[in-house]
Amino acid sequence: MGRRPTSFDIAQLAGVSQPTVSRALRGSKSVNAQTRQRIEAIARSLHYAVDKHASSLRSQSANTLALLFFEEPAEDESTINPFFLSMLGSITHACARAGYDLLISFQQLSGDWHVDYQDSRKADGIILLGYGDYEAYRARLDHLTEQGTKVVRWGAVGTGPAGITVGSDNRGGGEAATAHLIARGRRRIAFLGAADGRYPELEDRYRGYLDALAAAGLTADAALQVDAITTEDAGQDAIAELARRGADYDAIFAASDSIAIGAMRALAAAGRPIPDDVAIVGFDDIASAQLTNPPLTTVTQDARRAGEALVRTLLAKLRGEVSDDSPLPTRLVIRASSGAWPSTILPRQGEVAGVSLTEGAA
Repeated sequence: MGRRPTSFDIAQLAGVSQPTVSRALRGSKSVNAQTRQRIEAIARSLHYAVDKHASSLRSQSANTLALLFFEEPAEDESTINPFFLSMLGSITHACARAGYDLLISFQQLSGDWHVDYQDSRKADGIILLGYGDYEAYRARLDHLTEQGTKVVRWGAVGTGPAGITVGSDNRGGGEAATAHLIARGRRRIAFLGAADGRYPELEDRYRGYLDALAAAGLTADAALQVDAITTEDAGQDAIAELARRGADYDAIFAASDSIAIGAMRALAAAGRPIPDDVAIVGFDDIASAQLTNPPLTTVTQDARRAGEALVRTLLAKLRGEVSDDSPLPTRLVIRASSGAWPSTILPRQGEVAGVSLTEGAA
């Protein structure tokens, strides 16, 4: 060869990528045994020696955390959930206060992000935001934890491997939203959002909806639940589906503000005034929720606390400490779309039916 062999030479002879060679020579479980043995044999035949100094440098702390945004399940794959964007400032500030740099990356769920970020040593730990269909995402999440990656994600508390999920009280928020509509005299309340394990956060909001109906002595009508992902188009499609079913409804609890905004647009086109004909409540309190006509009543999640909790939990994992995985509280912000005077309902600890009222919040 006339020069010192490199991992790229091994990759060419083995018919694999250079990162795969690096993983194999480190003994990573992400490379199957047969491929690893072939790579090791080629390395021996070339008298290839691992640069232990470089390996040592790679094993040291990068003093960097990685934030991975994932594509939304929409036609425009570059879309990022507005609520996740609202977390970005607090995540950045929390990293800076802890002395860490933040590496931000947009990922496609179909890619090998679960392998690449572990083995590239780009960061000491990973924050994951967004995942689409959780049933498809779960295997990769398990892979990360099995190979020892320090990772924390935003999602439904209680899902995923223990201790890695930070999230809000989705069920309590769903109950508060639905109880508010019931208190406004609405009895035929539609739920727009997924209601199964593929989208655990939305499923929890649906369970809260069912809790509020049961507490009021109302029977849930399957015809009033329409699957919808968190996009405006999905909200419009859900209203069209209710019309196809001939469903009778006087209120909507949408599992996200994006769904709610799309539903409001469809209701306006159908000549159904909000809130006189249909009252509506969303979830997330994204910036555009205040700009709809009428402004949208919604369940707010504290983006600042959420971002800080994600970073705090990840740093605790890096130190080998146990972190608090209790869900973060939610708050119902009342605006005109639900037919009530603007105010904020703050649930008491462990209680939704009895609430205290703080006047003046918009």
